Amino acid sequence: MTSEPSSPLATDQFAAKLEPLTVDTPCWTLTTDETDLRAVPVAELARMLEQLFLIRHFEERLLELSKEGLLHGPAHASIGQEGAAVGLMSALTSGDKINGTHRMHHQFLAKTLNHALVAEYDPLDQGFPQAAQEVVFKTYSEILGLKSGYCGGRGGSMHLREPEAGVLGSNAIVGGNIPHAVGYALADKMRGERAISVAFFGDGAMQIGTAYEAMNLAALYTTPTVFVVENNQYAVSTHVSEQTRETRLSLRGLGLGIPSITFDGMDVIAARRAMETARKIIETSGGPVLLEARTYRHLHQSGPLKGSAFGYRDKAEEDAWLARDPATTLPQQILRAGLLTEAQIDTLRSRATAAVDDTLDRLIEGSGKDRRLKPDLWPDPATVEYGIRGDLSELADKRHLEERDLTAETGVEAKFHDVISEVMLRNMEKFDGLFVLGEDVHRLRGGTAGATRGIAERFPDRLLGTPICENGFTGMALGAALNGARPVVEIMYPDFSLVAADQLFNQIAKVRHMFGGDFPVPVVVRSRVTQGTGYGSQHSMDASGLFTLYPGWRVVAPSTPHDYIGLMNAAIACDDPVLVVEYNELFQNKGQVPTGDWDYIIPFGKARIARPGTQATILTYGPMVESCTKLCDSTGLDAEVIDLRTLDPLGLDWETITASVAKTNALLMVEQTTRGTSIGSRVVNDAQRRLFNHLDYEILHVTGTESSAVVSKVLEEAAFARPADVEAALRQVISDRHPALQGASA
Repeated sequence: MTSEPSSPLATDQFAAKLEPLTVDTPCWTLTTDETDLRAVPVAELARMLEQLFLIRHFEERLLELSKEGLLHGPAHASIGQEGAAVGLMSALTSGDKINGTHRMHHQFLAKTLNHALVAEYDPLDQGFPQAAQEVVFKTYSEILGLKSGYCGGRGGSMHLREPEAGVLGSNAIVGGNIPHAVGYALADKMRGERAISVAFFGDGAMQIGTAYEAMNLAALYTTPTVFVVENNQYAVSTHVSEQTRETRLSLRGLGLGIPSITFDGMDVIAARRAMETARKIIETSGGPVLLEARTYRHLHQSGPLKGSAFGYRDKAEEDAWLARDPATTLPQQILRAGLLTEAQIDTLRSRATAAVDDTLDRLIEGSGKDRRLKPDLWPDPATVEYGIRGDLSELADKRHLEERDLTAETGVEAKFHDVISEVMLRNMEKFDGLFVLGEDVHRLRGGTAGATRGIAERFPDRLLGTPICENGFTGMALGAALNGARPVVEIMYPDFSLVAADQLFNQIAKVRHMFGGDFPVPVVVRSRVTQGTGYGSQHSMDASGLFTLYPGWRVVAPSTPHDYIGLMNAAIACDDPVLVVEYNELFQNKGQVPTGDWDYIIPFGKARIARPGTQATILTYGPMVESCTKLCDSTGLDAEVIDLRTLDPLGLDWETITASVAKTNALLMVEQTTRGTSIGSRVVNDAQRRLFNHLDYEILHVTGTESSAVVSKVLEEAAFARPADVEAALRQVISDRHPALQGASA
C-alpha cells in the first residue's frame, strides 16, 4: 500500500524532498457475492441460520427478563451484530480459542453450540439436539446468576467461560481480554499445536493502549492470533469519528506489520470468508491477522432502548442499518439463491424460538407479576468465597525442608543472588510449559538483576525479552496460563506493577473466582525491591501491600537463600497466582542451602522463628528479619523474631504467631517499607481480633513514614523504618511491662 500525500516542503524555498513510503503489509477490503454463498454446504447454511435465529430470540427474551426484574445486572445485547459472530465461528474448531468483551452472548452461543453439535448435524433432517439445548440452558443459567450456569452463576452476562468449547473467558474491562488471546496462542505455539486464538473487542477498545500492546506482542512473536474489532460505530454514545481521526480501524495493522481485512459485519458469509482467509494467512505466515467487522448494534449500550432514545443517534441512521439486519438479509439471500424454501426457513426459526422458550420454562416459575427464578437453582451463599484460591493439593506430595535441618555434610554456603537464577533453571528442566518473560530478561547476562543468568543458553525459546509494555505482557502471561502454560513474569521494579494494574488485579487476581474457581491460574510474578539504592520515588516501592489487597494472590518474601529456593519451587508448582518478592538488600547475603538436591518446598503459610525470645514477639519479613535479630542480640532485648515468609492475609501462619504471643504476651509488627503501602495495618487488625486474650499491651506497628523514597540519601533513609525505630518500640514494650528489666537491657 502506497500513500502519496502532497509535500508541505514541495516549494522552491526548500531543497528537502519528501518521498512516499511503501508499506509491504497487506490491507484488504473483502467483498462477497452469491458464489460465496453457494460455496457453503446447504446443511451448514441451515446451521448458521438456526444459530442466527436462536441468538436473536435468546437476547430478545433476555431483555424482557431484564424489564421484569428477573435479570440482576446489565444486559449488553448484541442484536444487530449476531451475523458476524455466526459467520466467524463457523470457520473455527473446538480447539480454537476465543475471548470477548461484556457484549459476548452472540460469540459465546455460536462457539459453544458448534462445539456441542456433531460435525454432520443437519437441522433440516434432525431434531434440535439435547446437547444444544443444554448449551442454551447453561448459558441462560449463567447470565441469570444460577448455579446451573457454566460458572455457577458467578460470571453472569459479562463473564462467560466454557473451556471445553474453546471459550476461555469474556471480560468486562474494555480491552482487558485482548492480550489474553495472544497468550492462548503463544502457549499453543510453544506446544506445537495447530490452533488459532481470537480476541473480540469493539471500536472503543481499539483506542486503548492494551490493544496496541497486545497486537504488537502478537506480531513480534508471530503468534496465531486473530484480532476481531467489531466496529459498531459507537463506544457507548461516542461515535468512532469522535474517538480517532482514522476511522478505518483495520489500518492499525499497517504500523505493526499485521495483515488486515475489513468486511461487512452485517454479512454472515463475508464474516465466514474473512475468518477462513485469516486462517490461511496464519497457516502461511504464522499470524497475527486483524479483522474489522463494520457492524451496528441496533440498541443502546445496554437495555432494550435504541440509541435515538438517548439522543446520540438519529432514527434515519438506525433505520438504514436495520435494513441490513443479518436476521433479515441472510434468509433473503438464501431464498433468492434457491438453497432453502421459505417453509424450511420458518421451521428453523420455530425450532430456535422453541429452544429458548423451553429453556426459560425450566428456569422460571409462576405467572404474571408472580414470575420468579426457581429458588432451588440459586447458588448456596455459603460458597461465596469458593475459588478465590486453590486448596494447594498440587503441593501435597512435595518434600518440605527447613534450613535448620541441614548438616555440615548436606549443606553448603551460597549467596542469595546466585540461587535466584539457578532455581529457575532447575524448574525449567522440570516443567516443559514454564517460560520467563519481562523487559531485558534475555540480555545483559541475566537481565538487569542477573535473575535469568544461564537461561538464554539453555532455553532460548522459553526466555522472552519483551517490549516495555507491562500491561500487555502480563495479560499475555495470564492468557498463556489459562491455556496450560506456567509463565514467570519479571516486573523490573515493583512500582511498574501499577502500569500493569488491570491485568494484575482486575484480571489475574479475580479470574479464577469469578469464573467458578475450578481451574488453575499458575502465574508467578517476580519483583525486586530496591529500597535504599537512590532510585527515587518511582523505583523504590515494595508492592507487597498492594498485592495483599487482592486475596487471589499468594505473596511470599524469602529472607534467606534456602527459603528463596523452597518458596520459588512452591510458587512455580502452585496453581494459584504467586508474587515472589525479592529484596535487593539481601542479594549479597549468604546462607546454607542443600549441597545438591534442591527439589523441596517451603510451604505457603508456614512462618519461621528466626530468633527465640520471651519478652515480646516481633512479626517481620524481608531485610527486617536480619535487622531485628541483630538488634535483639546486640542490645539484650529478649524478643522472639518471626519471619512471616508468607505475607498475604489468608496465608499468615497464625498457629506459630499465636503460640509465640501466648508466651510473650506482647506483639510488634515491624516492616521497613513506607506506611501507605505496608501490609502491617491488616496484620495488626487481625492480630487484635485473634490474640486479644493473650495480649497485655497494645500492639505496636513499626513502619516507614508516609512519604515515598526520594533520591537524597538522607531523606531516603528517613522514609523507611530503621533499627533505631524498632529498638525504641521494643524498649517501650518491655520497659512498660517489665520495669525491672529496663536497666538490664539499656
